[in-house]
Amino acid sequence: MESLYKRLSSWWAKYARPIKIIFVISVIIFVVHALTSFFKTVDWHRVGTGLSNLTWSNILILLIFGCIAVVPMLGYDFAIVKFLPGKFKRSYIIRCGWITNTLTNIAGFGGVLGATMRAYFYRKHANKKDILLAISKIAVFLLSGLSVLCWVALAFMFIFHQGGHFNQYALWLVAGGLYFPVVFYFTLINNNRLFKDVTPKIEGLLVGSSTCEWLFVALFFLLVGWCLGVRHNLASVLPLYVVAQLLGVISMIPGALGSFDVMMMFELSLMGVSKPTIIIWLLLFRIFYYIVPLIIAGILFLHDLARQVNDFFDGLPLVIIQNTAHFLITAFMYISGILMLLAAAVPDITADNKLFARLYPFTFFFIHQLSTVLFAIAMLACARGLASKVQKAYWPTLALLLIGIISTWWNLRTMSLTIYLAIVLVLILLSKRGLYRAKLQYSISKFATDLLIFAGSCILYVIVGVLNAPQYTRSHKIPNFFLFPGEKVWFSGLIGLLLGLILLVLILRYFCSGADPFAKQQKFAAERVHKVIEQFGGSRTSHLAFLKDKNLYFYQKADQDQLYFMYRRNYDRLIIMGDPVGNAAEIRPALRQFLTEADLYNYQLVFYEVSGEFTMLLHEFGFDFIKTGETGLVRLADFTLAGKRQRSQRALMHKFDREGYQFNVVKPPFDDEFMQKLKAVSDDWLGKQVEKGFSLGFFSPNYIQQAPVATVTDQTGKIVAFATFMPTGGKKYLTIDLMRHTHNAPSGIMDKIFISMFLYGQEHGYEYFDLGMAPLSNVGESQFSFLGEKVAHFIYEYGYHLYGFQGLRRYKNKYANVWESRYTAFRKWSSIINSMLSLVSVINQRADKQEKRPFFSWIDR
Repeated sequence: MESLYKRLSSWWAKYARPIKIIFVISVIIFVVHALTSFFKTVDWHRVGTGLSNLTWSNILILLIFGCIAVVPMLGYDFAIVKFLPGKFKRSYIIRCGWITNTLTNIAGFGGVLGATMRAYFYRKHANKKDILLAISKIAVFLLSGLSVLCWVALAFMFIFHQGGHFNQYALWLVAGGLYFPVVFYFTLINNNRLFKDVTPKIEGLLVGSSTCEWLFVALFFLLVGWCLGVRHNLASVLPLYVVAQLLGVISMIPGALGSFDVMMMFELSLMGVSKPTIIIWLLLFRIFYYIVPLIIAGILFLHDLARQVNDFFDGLPLVIIQNTAHFLITAFMYISGILMLLAAAVPDITADNKLFARLYPFTFFFIHQLSTVLFAIAMLACARGLASKVQKAYWPTLALLLIGIISTWWNLRTMSLTIYLAIVLVLILLSKRGLYRAKLQYSISKFATDLLIFAGSCILYVIVGVLNAPQYTRSHKIPNFFLFPGEKVWFSGLIGLLLGLILLVLILRYFCSGADPFAKQQKFAAERVHKVIEQFGGSRTSHLAFLKDKNLYFYQKADQDQLYFMYRRNYDRLIIMGDPVGNAAEIRPALRQFLTEADLYNYQLVFYEVSGEFTMLLHEFGFDFIKTGETGLVRLADFTLAGKRQRSQRALMHKFDREGYQFNVVKPPFDDEFMQKLKAVSDDWLGKQVEKGFSLGFFSPNYIQQAPVATVTDQTGKIVAFATFMPTGGKKYLTIDLMRHTHNAPSGIMDKIFISMFLYGQEHGYEYFDLGMAPLSNVGESQFSFLGEKVAHFIYEYGYHLYGFQGLRRYKNKYANVWESRYTAFRKWSSIINSMLSLVSVINQRADKQEKRPFFSWIDR
C-alpha cells in the first residue's frame, strides 16, 4: 500500500503541471463556448437601456458597499505582520493590504503575486524568506470562510427551504464544507510544526477575516440584484452563489472569471431572471467589487511610489507639483474672474471675439447677471489669497469651485467642460499643502493691481451703460457687441459691482486678519539689548536700536538671547537695518528662523547696509543683492597730521587752537542744562529740515544718554558743535552718529571734530574710525550693470537726494584709506523696484512717525 502511494505521488509530481494546464484550458474552452451561446440569445439593446436607467443613488450604494466588501481581506495582512520582525503602522498595513488583496483578487496567482507584492511593501523590516513563510502559514486559511459559507448555504437549502432545484448541488457544498474542519485539525489540534506559532487568536483572526470576506461578497452580490429590482426569491440565490464560487475555485481561473459567470447565467435564467438583467447584474458585480477597488489600489500604489520618488530626490518633485498646481489654479482664478467680468460688461463679446469665444467656455457659467458679477469678484479676491499662498484662501476657493462646477453642470451638462473643471478641482486639492501662510499682507502694488482690474471693469460697465442709453443710441450707431439685453439686466450687473466691492473688501480683510508678531509696535527691550552687546559684542549699527524707531527680532537658544535683528515694517516688507547684532556663531540658524517666521506671515525681507560676508550668506538663502554704497574707514595707526598731504588739515587744527576752540569728550549721564545746550545746536543745524531715522540717529534725549558726546566749544565755553558716539562693544571700530554745528560756527568745524576723534581713537587704542557710508558710491555706473540695478540706482539716488547726501564720497575720501562695500539684499523673484521704493520710504520717514499701517487696518478699530 505504501509502495502504491509512493508511485502515485511520484507520478503526480511528474505530470501535475501538464494535467493542470490541460484542465484549465478545457475549462476555458467550455466557458468560452457556453458564454458565446448565452450571449447570442441576449437582447443587448435592453442591456444598454438597463445600464442607462441606473440611478445615481444606486450607483453610490454599490460604490460604497463594493469597497466595504473588500475590507475583511485586510485581516490577512494584519495576521501576516504578526509573523514578521519589526513593527508597521496600522495605516501602512491597511494601504499595503488594500493594494495587494485587490490585485490578487482580480488577477489570481495569490501565492506568487501576493508574495511578490508583500515582499515589496514589507521589505524594510523583513526579507523575502520571512514573508514567504508567513504567507504559507495563512494561505490554507483563505478558503476557510468559503467552507463556513458552504454550511450556511446548506442550512438555507434544507432548514429554511430556500434551495429550490439547487439541492442537486448539496454534495458539492458538503465537500466544500469539510475543508475548514480538516484545516482546523491539522493547524491547531494536530500541532503541526509549520503552524506552531499560529495561536488560537491569530487563527481566529484569519478564519474571521476569511468568513467575513466571503460573506460580504455574497451579500454584495445579492445587493446588486436588489438594486436591479430582483426581489423575488433573492434569498435562494445565496446557495447558488456559494456553489458558483466553489466551482470557480476548482476551475483555477483567476478571479473565477467565466466559470462563476457561466454558472450564474444559466441558473439565474432558470429562476426566471431576464438575460439582460443577468448580464447587468454580473457586470455591476465585477465593476464595483473588482474594478473600482483595484482603481483605488492603483491610486494608493502610485501615491506610495510618488512618495518614494519624492524622498529619493529630497522632496523636489513635490515642490514642483505644488508650485505648478498653485500657479495654474491662481492663473485660472484670475483669468476666469476677468473673463466673467468682461462677459457681464459686454455680453456679446463671445460672438465677436474669437479668442474670447474660445476661452470663455472654460470658466464657470451663471445665467443671472448679478450672480455672475459677484462670483467673478469673489474669484478675483480668492485669487489674491492663492497668489500669496494664504492658508485661509483654501476653503473659500474650494467652496467657490464646487458652486461653480455645480452651476455649470446644472446649466450646461457638458462632459468636456465637467472634466476640465474636475481637473481644476484636483489642482486646488494638490495645492493645499502649498498654502501655508497665516495671513495676507496687502501692499500698495497688490492694491494697485486689484484696483486696476476692478476699476477698469466698473468704468467699462458704465461706458457700456451710457452707450446703451436710448438718447445716445438714437443718434449714434453702436457696435453689436456693446448692445445690452436690457436696462434691467444692466442695472442688475451694476448692483452686482457695488455689492462685489463690499464682498472684495470683506474677503481680503478676512485674509489679512489674524495675529501677527511683526505688526505691532514693540516696547523697547533695553535690558535685553544691553545684555546681548555686553556678552557677544556690538557692531557699528547696534547702537541704532536705542533710537526706539525699530522693532527687534531676538533669536534665542536655550531661552537665552543670542542676537537680534533691527527692522521696520513697510506694508508687506520688513526693512532690516544692518547685520544682526550678537553671537556670530548663531547667525545662520537665526537667519533661517527669522526668514521662516516672516515668510509664514507673508512678509518680504529687505536687508539694508549689510556687509559683503552677510550678503553672501543671504545669497545662499535665496536673496539677490545690489551694491548701495561704500563705508569709509580710517586706519588709526596710520593716521598722522605730518606730511605734505595733511598740510591743510594741520594748518586748520592750528588755527582752531589759536582761536581757543576746545575739543572735549563728555560721558553720560548728562544733566538737563547740558542737554539743552546740545538741543540748541541741533535745532540751529536742522533749521526747517525734518529729522530722519532708521539708518541715522536723530536728536532724542534717551538715545544721546546712551554714549559719550564729543563737543567743540569756542573761547567763551559755548558749545558750537557736537558729535555723539556709537559704542560698538569693542576696540576695533570707533564711530559717531549725530554730528551737528551752529550756522555761525567757523568753517572747517567738521574737520576739527573728525581729526580730534581720530586722535582720541589713537589715544584709546581703537583700530579704525568709521566715517559712515557714502551712498551710491560706484553703484550702477557701468554700461554692463543690470537694468534693475540702474533703475534701483535712480530710485535710491532720488530718495537720498531729498536728504542731501551728495558729495559725501569726495569729502570722506580726504581721510579714508579703506573702503568696505555695503549692499541691499532682497528676495529673488521679488520686485527690486518695490523693494527700493519701500527702502526709500523707510529711510526718508520722519523720526516721529510710526511704521506704515496695513491696508484694511481701519476695520480693527
